[in-house]
Amino acid sequence: MKVSDVMTTDVQLCTPDDTLKDAAEAMAALDIGLLPVTDHDRLVGMISDRDIAVRAVAAGRGPETKIREIMTPEVKYCFDDQELEDVSWNMGDIQVRRLPVLNRDKRLVGIISLGDIARTRDGDATAASLNQISRPGGQHSQAL
Repeated sequence: MKVSDVMTTDVQLCTPDDTLKDAAEAMAALDIGLLPVTDHDRLVGMISDRDIAVRAVAAGRGPETKIREIMTPEVKYCFDDQELEDVSWNMGDIQVRRLPVLNRDKRLVGIISLGDIARTRDGDATAASLNQISRPGGQHSQAL
């Protein structure tokens, strides 16, 4: 099964010039915690609810702060024609619950999440990914 078979294609986007308030409102309205940041049809970063809380609010930045100031510019991604099982394992290895999906022209075409993977018949891959993602010591770990 390919990533394109299960990914979410209707993706809310934001730009580097949008504000944290814009991003937070979009996240609240859609009940999501991550938005791709695009500039002229190119993926340039990601912003998460955690970025807003930790990099902005905790640092005293207000709701009119531009997304470019706190977004994560290093974006991990996968391709729409990759095998779902391979991407599931990779998500576990890099400890992420969601990945933007690009086509081979490097244009954003969707997002794949553990929820998307869980809805497939391949529950073993989901369990293995979640096990890897949840282990202590990842890039965003709170464990010392």
